[in-house]
Amino acid sequence: MSEAAWKEKVKEVLEDVRPALQRDGGDVELLEITDDGIVKVALQGHCAGCPMSQMTLKMGIEQHLKRLVPEVKEVVNM
Repeated sequence: MSEAAWKEKVKEVLEDVRPALQRDGGDVELLEITDDGIVKVALQGHCAGCPMSQMTLKMGIEQHLKRLVPEVKEVVNM
């Protein structure tokens, strides 16, 4: 997959997970996608201060992205 294509797919996948986060009063904002596969996001709303936010980020968002977009190496909350 071309770089432009997988980066666009990252945006689509984040849009897919957004409703689940919003149901719990949170959200995710895409900040940057680096050429080496690092996806930088900002968790917002209830997700920003939630003690489970790291689990949501790694076990939810990151795992989902890696499964659908193999070029993704890591998702980090800024």
